[in-house]
Amino acid sequence: MSRRLIAVLALTITVLLVGAGTLYAFDREVRTRIADGVTVNGIDVGGLTPERARAKLSASLLEPLSRPVSVRYKGRRFTLTSEQASVAVDIEGSVDRAMAASTDGSIFTRTWREVRGTRLDAEVEAKIDYSEEAVRRVVDRVERRLEVEPRDAEVDLESGSVDPTPSRDGLDVRAAALRKSIRSELLDMGATRIARVKTRVLEPKVTTDELAEKYPAILIVNRGAFTLTVYKKLELHKTYRIAVGQAGYDTPTGLYNIQNKAVNPSWSVPNSDWAGDLAGTVVPPGPSNPIKARWMGIYDGAGIHGTDATGSIGTNASHGCIRMLIPDVVELYDQVPVGAPVYIA
Repeated sequence: MSRRLIAVLALTITVLLVGAGTLYAFDREVRTRIADGVTVNGIDVGGLTPERARAKLSASLLEPLSRPVSVRYKGRRFTLTSEQASVAVDIEGSVDRAMAASTDGSIFTRTWREVRGTRLDAEVEAKIDYSEEAVRRVVDRVERRLEVEPRDAEVDLESGSVDPTPSRDGLDVRAAALRKSIRSELLDMGATRIARVKTRVLEPKVTTDELAEKYPAILIVNRGAFTLTVYKKLELHKTYRIAVGQAGYDTPTGLYNIQNKAVNPSWSVPNSDWAGDLAGTVVPPGPSNPIKARWMGIYDGAGIHGTDATGSIGTNASHGCIRMLIPDVVELYDQVPVGAPVYIA
């Protein structure tokens, strides 16, 4: 090999070594900072050293995430603080991932990118942790304060009360949607962090109107006042004067129902001493039949019927039945269906 060729080769090797050293030194400098175009949760950290990137992310992420989340519903507020939620941001890991994105590729691709001034356009997500238990607790608190059980309409006929307990709609918090909203707000960097409560109405099984339709007629008998009061669809309709059982033949008390009805009925006379020779017989409609115009059976032979003994109204005069004036019992008859409740006090 000639001396000239040896010199050329030596020069070439020297140039390559110098170039490689320069390239290595340049890449080492590149790897000391984050490449342009790298962001962490939208925060630009391009061109920063890891130390400066950590400082910037701490200022940009920790302060917004330290603000409380406000859970709101129609003027009511529930607060979840960052301390209660144990919010934590992995700043160190975020910077490490930003550096990893910056140094991705070979020494040649990194150098070529830097020489051309090309931006990476890489987005790194910061890992943000919070307590799921804290989220659950605040949702439980919202449910306890806001939720209402639906109430069915009801009426306590066993005590003779016709005043209904009205129905009421219930309110249910959509807990899954609220948990999702709170989680989203815990990660939100905005100036306000508000989670809205969504609810749904729970309808009662029996509404007040439905209960009223169930009772087209209710009869309340007050033996002491000698009155029979009619309620239609739980509303007071009319009060009639009546006669009730005499001493020893008291009209039965309690809650009953209209068992049967008849127009101008025959009278099946009870087998009782007071019936005399008529005991056990059937008296057809007519002057000798004391059951006039209408009959509404209640219990064990006792019922509501008309009478022509008008002077007995307002007294204890019957053998257990409830007597009414004939025009009154005719009027009442068509208003009261079989099965209608009858409360006698």
